[in-house]
Amino acid sequence: MPKMSELEPAVQSGGHPFAGDPVFDLHVGGKMAIESSVELAGADELSLAYTPGVARVCTAIAENPELTQHYTWVPNTVAVVTDGTAVLGLGDIGPAAAMPVMEGKAILFKQFGGVDAIPICLDTTDTEEIIETVVRLAPSFGGINLEDISAPRCFEIEDRLKERLDIPIFHDDQHGTAVVALAALKNALKLTGREPGETRVVISGAGAAGVAIAKILIGAGITDIAVIDRRGIVSSDRSDLTPVKRQLAEITADRNSRTGSLADAMKGADVYLGVSGGTVPEEVVATMAPDAIIFAMANPTPEVHPDVAHKYARVVATGRSDFPNQINNVLAFPGIFRGAFDVRATAITEGMKLAAADALAELVGDALAEDMVIPGPFDPRVGPAVSAAVAEAARRDGVARA
Repeated sequence: MPKMSELEPAVQSGGHPFAGDPVFDLHVGGKMAIESSVELAGADELSLAYTPGVARVCTAIAENPELTQHYTWVPNTVAVVTDGTAVLGLGDIGPAAAMPVMEGKAILFKQFGGVDAIPICLDTTDTEEIIETVVRLAPSFGGINLEDISAPRCFEIEDRLKERLDIPIFHDDQHGTAVVALAALKNALKLTGREPGETRVVISGAGAAGVAIAKILIGAGITDIAVIDRRGIVSSDRSDLTPVKRQLAEITADRNSRTGSLADAMKGADVYLGVSGGTVPEEVVATMAPDAIIFAMANPTPEVHPDVAHKYARVVATGRSDFPNQINNVLAFPGIFRGAFDVRATAITEGMKLAAADALAELVGDALAEDMVIPGPFDPRVGPAVSAAVAEAARRDGVARA
């Protein structure tokens, strides 16, 4: 990477520092802009869109705040909020460096869900400050998508925002990953002839994604689960557990009396779900059950490279787009918010997440095969299917207002 002093000539000549690099060329000026949805052709339109006409709308909303649902963009707009502490696989790179990812998330919301999104990168890592800032911003948005906030703070931030706000709150690193992983796993189990209640799962990673995956699998009837962190299986016999991990131990390893290392957990396991990074030794992978399922989702380097995984597993998935079966959150979050917004949901429930996973799994249909357990992100059926299922679940769960 060139030093800034080496880039000055390009900047001074009117170019940009990395001109000619297609990635940087695409990002010049950012990836999004605000566009008017009404035409201002002359004084008449201006008087309706702004003063004096806008005063009538403001007065009506002041008398009845519910009118924001009809006369502002609020009900179709989500805030994409981060503090830059857990960005992609880059880690704590700060709010400024997180902006390209948040812009990317915003345009995915628009492209795949028809949802407007505003990226907000907060210059604080203090839990209380993040919560208070989001609460004060909330009147401007129909929902909040928390993004790339490190664990364990992300759990408390999400839970407390849910308590204080009556709009959908969604931490995509947790729940988006969990929804798509469950959808793919449902089809992988079908393909390998396994029943959820008889399937043994190892989840490598006890951070945001690992915790959420464990919880959604339990909700889907998969209960034989061992979650692994750097010190081995997360079980209550350990004295080093955070409150989140202690709760996780109670609902996973403690049910099945599992303790020990990753290698201990992998012996005879049916499923490996990797959301941790690092590398699983091939000799450990080789101890899994026949017709195993391996979802190595760390990006850009899977915990088990597909070339190795295919030696021992019947179904292999990664987080990358250059291998089959990409576990991609874009399959979930745009449709989930679209469905929630369509019925003016006050929250995103567990039932809505399970419904999204079911809808994704069902889209594969007769195309089900080892290299096709999840639809692709450009499948035009994905957004409508997920949003319809989520909207129906919201009504069923009693959180829909329309």
